[in-house]
Amino acid sequence: MLTDPIADYLTRIRNAILRKYQTVEIPASNMKKAITKILKEEGYIEDYEFIEDNKQGIIKITLKYEDGVPAISGLERISKPGLRQYSSAEKLPKVLNGLGIAIISTSKGIMTDSKARAENVGGEVLCYIW
Repeated sequence: MLTDPIADYLTRIRNAILRKYQTVEIPASNMKKAITKILKEEGYIEDYEFIEDNKQGIIKITLKYEDGVPAISGLERISKPGLRQYSSAEKLPKVLNGLGIAIISTSKGIMTDSKARAENVGGEVLCYIW
């Protein structure tokens, strides 16, 4: 059993990018599916597919490269199981002055920092992507 499935998700993507893999398969959960949808909407991944098996399911992510350079240059887990990081709507972090995104778990669902600011909701800062 994993103690931090989101950190495992980010590490699998980071390792696949370092090895220049085209796809990576990750065990699914609702939170990971929501983060994957955000990565697709923001243009960090090429595509994704949810594969159903008789267990929890698998997320198959097709990574995005432009001239051999990955679209994701960094992933960082912020809120950890031992030390949760919360932020109010006014104090939501900006990643690289807006060049990256922060993924926030709010009462209205999982969303980017800019969308959370627009909806004026705070929440748990899950990770930074740039």
